[in-house]
Parts: sequence; structure tokens; C-alpha cells
Amino acid sequence: MGVGASPPIRIDRIKRRADFLRAQKFRRQHAPGLTLETCASPEDAPPSGCRVGFTASRKVGGAVERNRAKRRLRAAAATILPLLGRKGHDYVLIAKTATLSRPYAALVADLTKALMGAHAALEANTSSARKGNEARNELES
Repeated sequence: MGVGASPPIRIDRIKRRADFLRAQKFRRQHAPGLTLETCASPEDAPPSGCRVGFTASRKVGGAVERNRAKRRLRAAAATILPLLGRKGHDYVLIAKTATLSRPYAALVADLTKALMGAHAALEANTSSARKGNEARNELES
């Protein structure tokens, strides 16, 4: 770890369908090898780190192909999320057909790009909401 680098965060798994559906309603980032859905973790989730879930539809292929795609996504997430994931966030990684054939380094780059884009969009939303609240408070004063 370099100077000023934050320590890796803990990663838990998303297992309940309700958590997958909640992530589906918020921020979505597309990349050639995967789709990333992001949202804030619920209050009952452990605050020590982030949570991640994986899914692959039958469009990806049969059971063997879907399992291989999810294994590749799990490996990429294990590499990137401890470094770039944020505490109190849920991430759902959705496999695409390209997940199977894409080189692993490109898959990791796709996940990194998707995470950076999702975090930038979340920051833009929270900062604009904050500005709106400040303007509203000034009008009320």
C-alpha cells in the first residue's frame, strides 16, 4: 500500500432477491464485458464494507457457460472491489456473452471503468441534491 492509499475494504455477498432488485432500480453502468448496478446498502447491512452479487441470464448460455461467466466476474471483483469499492454500497455484476470470451485484463479494466463511472455519477447526484437543499434552505430563511 502506498502513501495516502486507503486500506482494502471488506466485501460481503448479496444473496437475497430483494437486494438484487433494489440495486436494479438505481445506477447502471454498461461496459463491453459486464453491466454494473450500484446502490447504497440498506441500513441492516454491515457497515464495515461493501456487498457484491453476481448474475448471468440464460442469454449468456447454458449452465456451464453461466457458471464460468460468474466465476470470471467473481475473480475480477476480488481483484478490484477491495481497492475501488466504497463502504456502504451494493454492487451487482451482470454477465454478458462477451464476459466469456473477453481477456481477463480487459474484463478487469471494464469493471474499473464501470466503477469509476458509477461513483462519479453518484457523486454528481449527491452534490446536485445537496445544492438543491442549500438553495431551498436559503429561500426559506
